[in-house]
This record gives sequence, C-alpha cells and structure tokens, in this order.
Amino acid sequence: MTARYRLTNGLTVVLEQQRQAPVVAFQVWVKVGSADETPEEVGLAHLHEHMLFKGTARRGLGEIARSIEAHGGEINAWTSFDQTVYHVVMASRHAWQGLDVLADAVRNSSFDAGELTREIEVVCEEIKRSLDMPSRRASKALFGEAFKTHPYGRPVIGFEANVRAHTREHVLAFYARHYQPTNMVLSAVGDFDEATLRAHVEELFGGQWARAPRPVLSRPPEPDFSGVRVALARDDVKDAHLHLAFQIPGVEHADTAPLDVLAMLLGQGDASRLALEVRRKRSLARDVNAWAWTPRERGLFAASLITTPATLAQAFEETVRVMATLTRVEAEADEVETIKALIEAEAVYQRETVQGLARKLGYYESMAGGLEREASYYEAVSQVTATQLREVADRYFKFDDAVVTGLLPNETQLTEEQVRETLTRLAANRPATLPARKIAAPTPLRLVGNTRKVRPGITVEKLANGATLIVREERSVPLMALRASFHGGVRYEAPEHSGLTTLLSRTLTRGTKTLGAEAFSHLVDSMAGSLSAIAGRNSMSLRGEFLSKHFERAFELFADTLSNPAFGDEEFDRERTQQLQDIASRDDRPSSLAFELFARTLWLTHPYRLSTLGEKDTLDQLTPDALRGYHGRWMDPSQMTLAVVGDVDTELVLQRVSAALGRTRGQAAGAPQVAVEPPWNGPRETRRTLQKAQTHLVLGFPGARMNDPWRRGLEVLQTLLSGQSGRLFMELRDKRSMAYSVSAMLMEGIDPGSFSVYMGTSPEKVEAALAGIRAELAKLREDLVTATELARAKEHLIGTQGIGLQRNGARAGVMALDACYGLGADAFLRYPEEIAAVTADDVRSAARRVIDFSREALAVVGP
Repeated sequence: MTARYRLTNGLTVVLEQQRQAPVVAFQVWVKVGSADETPEEVGLAHLHEHMLFKGTARRGLGEIARSIEAHGGEINAWTSFDQTVYHVVMASRHAWQGLDVLADAVRNSSFDAGELTREIEVVCEEIKRSLDMPSRRASKALFGEAFKTHPYGRPVIGFEANVRAHTREHVLAFYARHYQPTNMVLSAVGDFDEATLRAHVEELFGGQWARAPRPVLSRPPEPDFSGVRVALARDDVKDAHLHLAFQIPGVEHADTAPLDVLAMLLGQGDASRLALEVRRKRSLARDVNAWAWTPRERGLFAASLITTPATLAQAFEETVRVMATLTRVEAEADEVETIKALIEAEAVYQRETVQGLARKLGYYESMAGGLEREASYYEAVSQVTATQLREVADRYFKFDDAVVTGLLPNETQLTEEQVRETLTRLAANRPATLPARKIAAPTPLRLVGNTRKVRPGITVEKLANGATLIVREERSVPLMALRASFHGGVRYEAPEHSGLTTLLSRTLTRGTKTLGAEAFSHLVDSMAGSLSAIAGRNSMSLRGEFLSKHFERAFELFADTLSNPAFGDEEFDRERTQQLQDIASRDDRPSSLAFELFARTLWLTHPYRLSTLGEKDTLDQLTPDALRGYHGRWMDPSQMTLAVVGDVDTELVLQRVSAALGRTRGQAAGAPQVAVEPPWNGPRETRRTLQKAQTHLVLGFPGARMNDPWRRGLEVLQTLLSGQSGRLFMELRDKRSMAYSVSAMLMEGIDPGSFSVYMGTSPEKVEAALAGIRAELAKLREDLVTATELARAKEHLIGTQGIGLQRNGARAGVMALDACYGLGADAFLRYPEEIAAVTADDVRSAARRVIDFSREALAVVGP
C-alpha cells in the first residue's frame, strides 16, 4: 500500500513496500531543472547532478559511488527541464547504507573547487558527444524554435561557454536556493519495514538543514504559437530528422489523458496510424512516431520522422494527412479501447521493478499534482472516447500555428516553401475517412494432452521432439513472459549472407501464414503485450510479454509465429529497405561504427567479425526463400529451448507447449562449420576518418567462451575497471577529465569472444587516453587487486544481478539462453556463489590470459 507523509522540515516522503524481490529503490526528486535557471545560470542544474557525487565532508572523491557499488547497488541521476533526480537501487540487506549515502550526497555535498574544474571539463565532453548525435541535435533545434521565451527552449545540458564560466560561488548559490527539503520528494519502494524506514528517514533527512530558504524565481511564460515557423538546417548527416509540433497544455490540464491516448493511437507501436501509413505501407520513413510532452508548463505534441532525403517530402505530406484526418474523422471504437488498455497495462508492467514504481511515485508527487493524480489520470483515460479524441486533435492540431524543424542531409531538396504549402493545402482539404484497419480474429488452437504433476520451483521438461521447456511460476504480478531460443545468429552466417539473421528477426513478427502483418500488430496490442525477435551473435530468439489473463491467446500467437511465419514478399522488401537505410546511416552513429570496426579488426575469419546489420551488397542478394531456409534448418521446434516465467500454471503450460510445439517439421540441420581464427602476428589497428566532435576508440583483445571456467575472474576484472568507482572512470574521467563515457565490456561467445575498453574523447586527447587505458590494463597484469577492491567488485556483480532479474522477461531470457548454451536453466542461481569464489589470483590470471598487447586490436573513428 502506498503511503505519504512529511517531515517537520517540509520534505515529502512517498513509499510502498514490495516484497517480490530482495531489492529496494530510493529516489530523491528535487523540484528544480534547467527551466529554473536564469540566463546566467544556464547548465547549473545539470552540473549539480554531476557534482553531488563528487564528495561530502564524510566521503571523498569516488567514495559515494564506491560505497553503493561495494554493497551491490547502482547510483545515478538525471536532469530534466523540471526536475533533477538522484536514485539508488540495491539489495535490501544493504538498504540503510544506500539511504545514508543518498542523503549525505544530497544534503552535504562539498562542491570542491578543484573537482568542479575537472567536472566542467567532463560536462564539456558530454556536450561534444551530443554534437555527434543527429537525433539529439534535431531535438534541441525543435525545442529552441518552439520555446522562444520559456527556458524549455534551452538544452538541459547547457552550452559549453556557459558551463565553462561557472564558479563554485555560482554552484553554491543555486544549491542554496533550490536544494531545500520543502523542494524535495523522497520516493522509497521495495523490501523494507515501513517503521524502520521512517526512523532512518527522520535520522538522515530530518531536522533543519544548514542553508536558509531563498525565493525561487518564476519562469517567463511561453506565448501562444502564432503563425507557421519553419527551421530547416543542413549538415553532413545521412538521415533526415524532421519534427512537426503543436502547442499543448501542461501535465495538470484535463486534456492530458486524451492527448496521451491520441499520441499512442497516432504514432506509438507497429499498429499506430503513422507507423502503418508512413512506415509500413509506403516505406517512407525509417522511423516515425508521435508524442505528447506535458511538463509543468505548456508542452508539445509532435510527430517525428527519420527518413532519407529522397522520401522526406512525401513522408512529411503523409504524416500531415494522417494528423489532419484525425481532426475530422473519429477513430474506430475498438482501436480506442485497445489504446486505453495499453496505457492502463503500463501501470501493471511498472510494478515489475522497484525502481520503476519508485519513479512513478516520485513523478506523481513532485510533478503531476500529487499521488492522487495517478488514480484520476487512469480514470480519465478510461473515459476517453473516439469523439473526444477527434475534438482534442481539432483543438490542438493548428496547422497554421505549427512548428516544423529539421536536421537534413546537404542534398535534401525539401524547402521551407514546400513545408508551408503542404500544411496549408492539407489543412484546407482534410480527408473525410481513415484507412480501414486489417483485423483478423485468430483461430483457436485445438489442443490435446494430459495434466501432469511437476515439482515446485523451476520445472525443466524434455519434449518428445527433443525441445527443452522451462517453467517458473511467479505470482507477484499478473504478467508472464516467454522466450524461445535457438543456436544461430551471426555465428551461423556466411560472409555472403551477412545481415540475414537480423533481417529474419525483423520479418519473423510481420505476420503468419494465416494472419497478416497489420492484424498481427493489432492482436499483440489487444493483449497489452509485446512480441519481437532478436538476432544475437550466438543465437536467435523470440520473446513475448503479456498480461497473464491473455495466456491462451498469447501463447497461440507465439506458437504460430514460431511455426508458421509468412516471410511474405511485401513485408520482406519493406524490412530489407529499412535495414538498408540503417546501413546507409551508420556514419551518424560513430560509437556503434567504432565497435563494428573493432570486430573486423579483432576477428579476421570468424563470423563474429560480421556486422549484425550486414552490408548493402549482401542484403541485395537475400530473398524470402533464404529466410525460409534458415528458419527451416535452425529454428525447428526440436532445436528450441523455451522458458515461460510469471503468473502461469505449470501443468497448463506443459499441455499447451507439448500440443503446439512438440513435433518437428523434419528440416532441422546440424550446425554449420565455423571458421577458425588464424594465429596473431602482432597488434592490429584500423582507423576511420569522420568529421565529428569526438573521437571514438575501442581497444581490446580476444576474450572468453561462455563456458570457460576462468571467465568469472574476467567478469570481476571488467567490473574493477567499470562503473563510477572503477579504475577507468576514476583515473581517466574523474582525475583527468578525458571523457564523459569510458567503460570496459565483455562479449562471451560459444567461441572465444572479446574483452574491450571504449572511450569517446576529444581528438586532441586520443593519444593520452590510449596511454592511460593501456597503463590501467597493465597494472592488472602485474599487481594483485586489494581485498577491498575485490570485495567491492564481487558484491557489485552479485547485487546488480538481482536488480537485473526483477522482471519476468529478464528471468525468462537468462534461463532460455543458459539452457540453450548448455549451462543449465539454473545457472543464474549458481552465479552468486561462482562470483563469490573468485580470488585476486583468479583476476590476475584472467588479466594475464587476456590482456596481451601483442594481440591488441584498436579501432579509432573520428576526425
């Protein structure tokens, strides 16, 4: 049950006990964001988010993160226009240590002048990183054009010149004004005793705070939009990013609920109107979506497009046409009911994790008018009608008062005049009908089988055809998850078929032999669920998550998708076109490009070197028959490992799976021959020149197999380097301000995988950064880690595993894959014991085995 109370100093506490997992989440919502900054304070709200983790009177540099990670937790923060949120999630046995750290950081930050100087440099690296992200630049341009007066028009992160000008005095003044208990909400959710929580909150957050309250400045209101504003910028980017936006009221307005329903109906999910008309039917955009942003003050309703220069004008026209139609024509009643059920189901899915529920409580109490607002919001959603949606669309879709912004490739032909003409023409000639939706009722499966008794806990059953079925009942929330996994993925691809498994994963859920793609999407939405395929480096999977009350229909669709995918010519061509667009826009994602370059450098013959997207020439050669061939050979039910987790009945699951997937199609084939890597003959290096603000580098080595007994030592080594208290973060980011992003990562495979370090940094810092990375790696080869550092890393791995496995989908995924790879469905239960057994000698042994600079692969992408 949710509770709320206030301390005598004015701090509000919202809490809810949740016992389904031994995890807790604490969040402090400070009701200050970038929109509360004066022009002289631009960037200070976000800079505070960084500085509050830099030490207090009790804890020095790095000790805040180290204290949390040493107890198996995670600590982080985010800044928005209206709030700054500091959050901790960790094992409940360490709850009060986590709450103590969070309170100390928020209440007693020291704001050391030297640390401030270094952190300003880190924030400037973060700003440069955003300049390499076209989608981020396009979003900033939209807000800058839509909000000419209100501070929502400034980027949350600020501008480099403003950030560099800030002093400790500026920081302290902003802190004193806004970081008051009366301006904060503490949200606590998880496995705790309420009375004990209240006592700790009073001890840590109670009493008078050292700083005196100061008046909070009011924000300048944004005037009504007047006239069409168009701002199209051109640059050296591959994709065109376009936004069409209208002004809407803030979160507490009565129209918030119907606007959310309208946004989902219009442009969220495969069954939405824009997805069907712009992306799927006409292949005019790589991505299209609609969103209603309702902040504290006036917000935006927008449609956003990512497409090619050649199709941009037509994509924009079709988007405007669909939106204009909704101002005149009512959507179908069952479509509206499905959207409402999806929104209401979100509240159920949020209860799977303590941090998701804590975020919801914190948001409603601090930003949306109080906890009571949640019930009234869902009640308002339940009352939305098709007529109301049409009225809301007509009220806010003012095409003569719209904002259109775009970041476009240099060769784009779309002009401001064309944009204005399209808006004027379609606003004057709004279509009188909506395209009919294709909906088909599924034919129920005729199931047979006998009810059987099984042991409690994890049930593992070998079906008659050889498939493995795993069931775990979890009754805490009315949800269930399914995950079917098969050996395959990139590892089964030949160079001439590169990209096949990704294309198969995109096409697998685009209809079955009896259910078209559009009807398929509508059916998934009608069950408030999700169904998607995944192509990995070692496997192929189909995953679904649904409300458990829909088990029968959901499993029927899941089994039909696995057994009878259509792979129709039209859907195949559409998805291949989308994948080719992803390939063409690689240069817009330089960090991803660096990892692809690293793979081609590390592996010379093994399929792991292949891009998951493939290449243009290989995709051009693929056909639907190629997908059918792969599916027949390597996705036969006899080769399947299926995990079902959640609010299900084990006996019923065994019945249904045996009846629907207990046979073989008779086409199954053995694993293909996988190329063996040649011996190394020295370090390898590949560079790619791109004119970007940052240089992105990946340095790494051959790694472990997923069944190597020494791999746990390598996991601990990776953790020692990563995280906010890791060696790379502390040395290269905190002490030397070389980067915003730096981390170590592992890719385990059926064959030897990789161990690598990634960093995004300024071009002039590259050589120093590489020297710093190599120096930290060399230390791990030479020296034993300390007992304290080792204990921290192990506790962090064990704790974060528990945090990561709160959701049914996560547990289904790990059990299916572990069993598929031969590790056992219960491998995740053995994981804590295996990590706890790692010694300092194991870590150094793993370092000496892997970190061999004569077998180093380096990929560099940048100016």
